[in-house]
Amino acid sequence: LQKDLESNPPCKPRAVHCLGRNGFDEAKCTKYVDALYECCQSFYEKKGDNATSVCCPKASLLRLKMEQRRQDTGKNSK
Repeated sequence: LQKDLESNPPCKPRAVHCLGRNGFDEAKCTKYVDALYECCQSFYEKKGDNATSVCCPKASLLRLKMEQRRQDTGKNSK
């Protein structure tokens, strides 16, 4: 996570690489997208909600996406 936060732009490397290799099929890169969102969450915690990274959705949208993913994970495990 720390390495991803320090990359330029922050949080980019792993998720973007996986998505590019898999034709931008998010379903094939779930763990990397989750890691990206966790990295973005840490980025906003450190820099504030007004910070920007081309790899991270806006802070409010990130929180919504993370909640939706948690709900989807809960549905899939039932």
